[in-house]
Amino acid sequence: MKLKSDNVIRGAKRAPNRSLFYALGYSERQLEKPLVGVVSAYSEIVPGHMNLDKISACVKEGVLMNGGTPILIPSIGVCDGIAMGHEGMKYSLPSRELIADSVESMAMAHGLDALVLVPNCDKIVPGMIMGALRLNLPTILVSGGPMLAGKMGDEEISLSSLFEAVGSFKAGMITEDELTQTEKSGCPSCGSCAGMYTANSMNCLAEAIGLALPGNGTLPAVFSQRNALARDAGYQVMELLRNDVKIKDIINPESVHNAIVTDMALGCSTNTVLHLLAIATEADIKVDLNLFNKISESTPNICHLAPAGPTHIEDLYFAGGIGAVQKELAKKSLLDLEVPTVTGKSLGDNIKNSFNKNENVIRSIDNPYSEVGGLAMLFGNIAKNGCVVKRSAVKDVMLVHSGPARVFDSEEDAIEAIYSGQIKKKDVVVIRYEGPKGGPGMREMLNPTSALAGMKLDEDVALITDGRFSGASRGASIGHVSPEAAQGGAIGVIKEGDIIEIDIPNYRINLKISDEELKNRLDNFTPKENRDVKGWLSRYRKLVSTSDLGAVLK
Repeated sequence: MKLKSDNVIRGAKRAPNRSLFYALGYSERQLEKPLVGVVSAYSEIVPGHMNLDKISACVKEGVLMNGGTPILIPSIGVCDGIAMGHEGMKYSLPSRELIADSVESMAMAHGLDALVLVPNCDKIVPGMIMGALRLNLPTILVSGGPMLAGKMGDEEISLSSLFEAVGSFKAGMITEDELTQTEKSGCPSCGSCAGMYTANSMNCLAEAIGLALPGNGTLPAVFSQRNALARDAGYQVMELLRNDVKIKDIINPESVHNAIVTDMALGCSTNTVLHLLAIATEADIKVDLNLFNKISESTPNICHLAPAGPTHIEDLYFAGGIGAVQKELAKKSLLDLEVPTVTGKSLGDNIKNSFNKNENVIRSIDNPYSEVGGLAMLFGNIAKNGCVVKRSAVKDVMLVHSGPARVFDSEEDAIEAIYSGQIKKKDVVVIRYEGPKGGPGMREMLNPTSALAGMKLDEDVALITDGRFSGASRGASIGHVSPEAAQGGAIGVIKEGDIIEIDIPNYRINLKISDEELKNRLDNFTPKENRDVKGWLSRYRKLVSTSDLGAVLK
């Protein structure tokens, strides 16, 4: 079997290269075996990554058990929860591109033969997958696992509860002592935050697309079985290498379709749209926002995990996990069961013995929360190229809404208005200049959505933005408006008091003014320019594409 590493460590002319491996302590016998990169995002700043040293060590054991030489290489990772609500969040989405670039760089520079990706949170999962797709090596992903839910009395809580508690405190609904008690109870263990937020959404979809072993998306971080899963992943990547099964054999048009179907059934984070678009781009697969709506129309939403409902990822695990969800979907022939997966078996074989153990967590396909999927792409004169909403986390009363625009040119201005009681029932909060270029970085904005939810306004107030909302957001939170304000998009010409009409069931969002008035405003519109941008974000702003294309770098 011809290996990539042969170009690095074989033959007399590679004696200098081998000498540097010996400097690292590798033996001749180790260098005779395939070199497997174990890409670990372990750090001491991300709760979801604090256990990745142990996960990575178990992966290395698995590689060793099956005849490979594992080599640990690092990846950065931003904790979105810690970065939330300040300038740091501008670096979260851009970090996805840095991660992809670093995976590509390390594997190419050192001639690695296969990869095991060890991420857990938010942008790290798609970033690693994107980098691996550029290389097209045998690849498997194993994450660090979800956090356990916290407890307040008999109630399960998680990170979104913390952000909403701030809104409740600002509104005088809870005391400072109650806020403190909540903050010390909400995140009780290592792992990716316990709801169906972006991290868990992407780990579930990595399993759904066939790139991770069964259980990857839902097996809790603190369970010992997570270590066994990591060993199995290390062992299995060697089987993929022997059988010459590469990542682009796994991620193909049919498996991407399966991932979107599963996304709709689970009610995942709106960020999955950005990331699946970006992954599809790296895999040379054509996907656009219309495909999401097409799939949504035929895919029932059968899970309401936090923030859409009271259950958490550990509950999904005990109910049967992603396999059980896909088994329900298979009952109506919504999945391609013949696609290959990293197990070496088809998806159909993987889920053959799965079943739904708790219909309070995973509803039967015949008794869904809704007949349509958990996400919706909206189009209209505000969003010519589309925008996205987590429909499953929107109350029925807000699926159709009309109200006056309250316009803000930054998240900070909007949150100040919300906390000071300036936002009233029926309002539509517009937050612009937070897009990929305008931010730059397309910040997640959990603070304003959670503030409204904590103030009990999520059934009366909508938000729209050219930035993003966290997977922990709930309510009529509509993000990714494209074109963004910084690129001359119509969101930039909305005026205070303009009426905005939102119709989620019919995928529409419109500014209620005449076509002539809109054209006149756009013709006379000069977008504001954020000149106070330094460091690598200035390069990012110049190169990043629009959100409807996945906000990838051109």
